[in-house]
Amino acid sequence: MSDEEEDYMSDAFLSKIQDVKPGVSMVRRVKEAMKKETKQKEINIKNRQKTFKEQETESRETALQNSISNENKGFALLQKMGYKAGQGLGKEGAGRVDPIPLNIKTDRGGIGMEEVKKRKAEEELENYRRKVRAQQQNETKSLEDFRSRVRTEREERKIEGDLRRSQRACEQLDAQKGVSVPREPWYWPKAESDDEEDAEKEEDEEEEEEEEVVELTSFDKLQILTSYLRGVHFYCIWCGTTYNDEDDLSSNCPGDSAADHE
Repeated sequence: MSDEEEDYMSDAFLSKIQDVKPGVSMVRRVKEAMKKETKQKEINIKNRQKTFKEQETESRETALQNSISNENKGFALLQKMGYKAGQGLGKEGAGRVDPIPLNIKTDRGGIGMEEVKKRKAEEELENYRRKVRAQQQNETKSLEDFRSRVRTEREERKIEGDLRRSQRACEQLDAQKGVSVPREPWYWPKAESDDEEDAEKEEDEEEEEEEEVVELTSFDKLQILTSYLRGVHFYCIWCGTTYNDEDDLSSNCPGDSAADHE
């Protein structure tokens, strides 16, 4: 190493570096600047000229905090009539003790406008509550209607299924007894090939018939067909059993409806 180059590990090199802790001077400068800014804001607030409204408010608050002096003409007249400070008004001294509080009006509405606004707000609130109640009632009714409709559709599907089972059972049991023609056309299930012919016959019959014919519902057909199966064949579609006789059917079968077998 040459003599011209300084040794950075020597004491001479280290003594030239300033002993400054990192960040300390910066934090101190920021704090001082913030203090100066705060003081300047306080000075500006003190030196700022107050508006007429602010001056009026301050003078009013100051006057309200102080009690009425003897220089007040009204207070002097009360004292001449025997009134003492802190005593209630009236002959018996049972009247008002404190002065009537001030109600400063800052808006440009007429007298009684606040009551009108309050009444309108109450009416709007009551209308809103009525609407909410009506909406809730409609939602409840819609939900009940939906549940009733779903329940009805489920019951109808179940009745249709029981009717088809009854028709198939009736056809098989009638065939076992040698019956070739059902008592009623709907006692047996319709064949697919006969659907078109039945549709044409029904159209022709509707044109010829002038009187209205009441059509049986699936529930009515199910009741008639189950009664026929129980009375003629001693068969219950819900038990799925053919009984020996009427006594055996009545003693071992729970009933003649699906509800009895649940």
